[in-house]
Amino acid sequence: MRVLALDHGTVRIGVACSDPLGMIATPLEFIPADPQDKFLARLGQLIAERGVEQIIVGMPRNMDGSYGDAAKKVKVFVEVLRQHTSVPIRTWDERLTSAQANRQLIDAGVRRSGRKEKVDAAAAAILLESFLDATS
Repeated sequence: MRVLALDHGTVRIGVACSDPLGMIATPLEFIPADPQDKFLARLGQLIAERGVEQIIVGMPRNMDGSYGDAAKKVKVFVEVLRQHTSVPIRTWDERLTSAQANRQLIDAGVRRSGRKEKVDAAAAAILLESFLDATS
């Protein structure tokens, strides 16, 4: 099953996708969050091009497991997605994915200017890897 992961941000939304067997997560790109209609159009293209069967959206949680203001924004985002696609959508705990993505990019020698553009898709891939590992 091909799964698409979204790492929601107020400026950029990171996108990653699994292979057709649902075993390997690959960072794809980031899509600007605004304007929303352009984001939804690009998301629709990715869903169609890749034959996506499920969407995972990172749900931010505090370290104690509670939900904060960022989680409220993601819930609204998920509702908008549900109005624009028939693909099933599920949220998944994304604690520390951006920090982990930054660390991996630093370890790989990616310069600060390059990291900014890659961190969102990398965080989406880490989120997707977590989901794939837990559900396989």
